[in-house]
Amino acid sequence: MQMVFHLGVHCTDGDRLLKTLLNNRDRLMRHGTDIVTPNRHRGLFEEALMSLKGGRATPEMQQIMLDAVLHSDAPDRAVFSTPSFMGAPGRVVGQTGLYPQMGARAAALANLFPDHEVEFFLAIRNPATLIAEVLPIFTGGGYPVLMQGRHPLELRWRDPIQALLRAVPGRRVVIWCHEDVPLIWPEIARLAGNIPPDAPLAGGTMYLEEILGPEGMARLREALSAQDRLTVAQRRAIWSEVIQNHALPAALDQVIDLPGWTQEVVDRVTELYRADVAEIAVLPGVEFVLA
Repeated sequence: MQMVFHLGVHCTDGDRLLKTLLNNRDRLMRHGTDIVTPNRHRGLFEEALMSLKGGRATPEMQQIMLDAVLHSDAPDRAVFSTPSFMGAPGRVVGQTGLYPQMGARAAALANLFPDHEVEFFLAIRNPATLIAEVLPIFTGGGYPVLMQGRHPLELRWRDPIQALLRAVPGRRVVIWCHEDVPLIWPEIARLAGNIPPDAPLAGGTMYLEEILGPEGMARLREALSAQDRLTVAQRRAIWSEVIQNHALPAALDQVIDLPGWTQEVVDRVTELYRADVAEIAVLPGVEFVLA
């Protein structure tokens, strides 16, 4: 069985992937894909992870967990999506930078089902906007505690992603940029749910609805109605044009108001992020979804 863990990360997709796949649940179930909601595994996985301490679950333990969480007897694929897979918001930054526990946590999740094919899906995003959105939901002591003494320029994505790949060799790892999701969301949902390109997809415009609003969505439907069958590139071009012309005010802009983060620092962090994305996209073992 294929076991798919959507790892997040914090302040990226939230429960949108879960909602999109649930919108297609009937069809997915008919084709062997089970969408497992967090309430079915919350507590169970945490208890198993604590007892195993990174070790491999026995076949008996794996079967007990599967019996508890699955909706059907023997699906071909099960998808798990919850923001807590990467821990509390305070886990975003550690002594070595972004997500120092990513590799260990992914390996521990893979060891819940070592006899099955395990896949990992996750979004990455500009550390400047990531910290700006994580800080308001961090309850552990404010900005200095969240940052763990790290300078903004030390927040690099290449290190946790490389650690992830080392920790789960041979496992499928699908990564995308959060900034690209309005354009690539249908492809993300199809990859996670194993939905063929020519099959109907409900909820593929979930992100667009948030940034366009009713009027913008009406413009989008008007633009699409004039087209016949579209390639992915053609569809993205239409979506991009509508976003540029009809996005809600400030929907695509974010103010970075963090201690010591001057515009120069934000620009430099952004440059390093782009460099990391270029490096990560070509790493062996990474399936990167480009816009």
